[in-house]
Amino acid sequence: MRPADLLKSSVSAIRAHKMRSALTMLGIVVGIASVVLTVGLGLGTQKDVSEEISALGSDLLIVSPGSSTDEDGMQGGFGTGDTLTLTDADALASIIAVPDAAAVAAEKTSSLSLEYGESNWTTDVTGTTTSWTEVRSRELLYGSFFTEDEETSGASVIVLGTETAEELFGSTNVVGQEVTIDGEAFEVIGVLAEAGSSGDTSLDDMAVVPMTTMFESLVEDTSSTESVDTIYIKANDSDSLSAAAQEAESLLLNLHGISSADDADFSIDAQDSLISTATAVYEKLTILLTGIAALALLVGGIGVMNIMLVSVTERTKEIGLRKALGAAPANIRNQFLIEAMILGLAGGAIGALLGVGLALGLPSVLGSTIVISGLALVVSIIVAVGIGAIFGVYPAARAAKLAPIDALRDQ
Repeated sequence: MRPADLLKSSVSAIRAHKMRSALTMLGIVVGIASVVLTVGLGLGTQKDVSEEISALGSDLLIVSPGSSTDEDGMQGGFGTGDTLTLTDADALASIIAVPDAAAVAAEKTSSLSLEYGESNWTTDVTGTTTSWTEVRSRELLYGSFFTEDEETSGASVIVLGTETAEELFGSTNVVGQEVTIDGEAFEVIGVLAEAGSSGDTSLDDMAVVPMTTMFESLVEDTSSTESVDTIYIKANDSDSLSAAAQEAESLLLNLHGISSADDADFSIDAQDSLISTATAVYEKLTILLTGIAALALLVGGIGVMNIMLVSVTERTKEIGLRKALGAAPANIRNQFLIEAMILGLAGGAIGALLGVGLALGLPSVLGSTIVISGLALVVSIIVAVGIGAIFGVYPAARAAKLAPIDALRDQ
């Protein structure tokens, strides 16, 4: 029998049993849609995380303090100590000590309640220096950032994020208004432009005050050195990032009287390393979820085999008659195999379309990016056809082995 005749016969057999064919494809449709959607979610999450980290700057170094130890001798995690100070930040800002650093900004953050009239809102209030906007790549939507004179004098001025301004005032154009923190009035001199989020933290729900104001009015620093939570170093460019990190490490080790980098009471991380780490984590998660989704394909394949076995049983007379008329076992086997592959192809195509549809519609519901991967679509359809062929082999072989006399007698 010619291939064209085999194909025509297979299509006719599938169309003759529409409900059975639809049920056969259902498992493959669900499996393919799951794989497409899972891969898209994984790639989308990687993209979101990379963009969030990259938004902070590809030429940024993050210096974090070491661990802390409480009165009972219990050691906290890395980053909980008070081993970084304003003195460290001032030293790192020296063009002589760290020539590859373009700007440096330290941060001291505390969760505080801001009040305006009857409204109040608790947010992270960050004390920093005038170079913060340059280092953190932030822009102003309204007003201006505080000046060096305001930072030095400890002026009661504050810059709000857009979300914080909305919560307190119901508007973002609030320059000139006043908010109260712990009974002290602060004049709003600026509102930051929207920056989105970093992980689970909104970069738009925050407030920024001069570092001197932070220490003098808002927090009690129990150390005599005025410890800071983080020091950000903006390198001259991405090419000088590594050199800036080495210069900063050498300087801090010297300032802290530490001879070996292995004993450092601080850590220095670059944005690209954070991106690599985050991407590696989400790649593994994507592989895991894709493996789980692939189980649905396996179930779909088993469904194809079961339905094809039922088809062989139902069409025993047809098989016997064709063999009696001279059809070769190979023709019988190939027809059932082609039927299974057609079901796999149709199920894969429908599943891919369903996956694309969900990928286009779900981001607005989930609030997460879903990337439609062309490679995943093509591979999924090929896998669906392969599943149809693999799980159709046994039913096809069983049909080919039926003896004509037994098939005609089995009524």
